[in-house]
Amino acid sequence: MSITNEEELLGMKKASDAVALTLKEMRNFAKPGISTRELDLFGATVLKEFGAKSAPYLTYGFPGWTCISVNNEFCHGIPSPTRILQEGDLINIDVSAELNGYWSDNGASFVLGNDINQHQKLIQASQEILHKAIFAIRGGVRISDIGHLMETEAKKRGFKVIKNLAGHGIGRSLHEEPGDITNYRDPFNKARFKKNSVVAIETFISTHSTYAVEQNDGWTMVGNKGGYMAQHEHTIVVTEEKPIILTELNQIWL
Repeated sequence: MSITNEEELLGMKKASDAVALTLKEMRNFAKPGISTRELDLFGATVLKEFGAKSAPYLTYGFPGWTCISVNNEFCHGIPSPTRILQEGDLINIDVSAELNGYWSDNGASFVLGNDINQHQKLIQASQEILHKAIFAIRGGVRISDIGHLMETEAKKRGFKVIKNLAGHGIGRSLHEEPGDITNYRDPFNKARFKKNSVVAIETFISTHSTYAVEQNDGWTMVGNKGGYMAQHEHTIVVTEEKPIILTELNQIWL
């Protein structure tokens, strides 16, 4: 969507606060010994307190309120009562929701407890690349140039990007124009970021794979060459200067 007045900006801020604080609280709640279903139900409770509704459930009938992916699962992990979190797990939580007609999206990867499996370097790369990408975005900047920045920064750090996952426009629905905001330069994408538009910018930084493959459950995705992936995501408003980070309350850069 494009922000045209203060009412729309306030609506987006409220929806974004809901998903950002839900993500933050879920990260704080996560601990070894609980199931991903318990973590998801906790997130559902937080969303409900804001009056927000799960976007993947509303849009796709996703079998959970949030997406929780663990270790070799790259994204869209289904919360399960039998998936028990362990010390050192690489966890990704993606929270998106609708509130009063406005939609917002954010996500973060993190290590549960001590980094016994050496995932922190990957996570830090994803966080840093998202920061660089977001603060390079202005009205008029080519979307493909931001993708090129993300892939270049990943390669510098010894990592790859996933080419069939992407950021997207958002606002009045979960996925809107300008379509895919990839982590690599798409030579066929001539579109530019537009001032006042709302977009969800996300990283997909991996150790080995370049494509995500859907599993038999119809949702969970893993890498085509295995390994691990870190994802971080903010919903922002594009301006002529620094973007407005609507989901900053998730504190993924702290």
